[in-house]
Amino acid sequence: MPYINLKVAGRLTRSQKETIAKEFAETLERVASKPKNATYLVIDEVDRENWAIGEKLLG
Repeated sequence: MPYINLKVAGRLTRSQKETIAKEFAETLERVASKPKNATYLVIDEVDRENWAIGEKLLG
């Protein structure tokens, strides 16, 4: 059972999330022979003000 935890800065639309889930599941099925219904994906949307690169906040 693959488990993916994806963190992104900012917000995604529902459509974007659906596409990401589909692409990850298809990739794991094709590359690792894992059935799509066994793939778990959690998308964490992090406010840009809570994400920094070096000492600079993104938001």
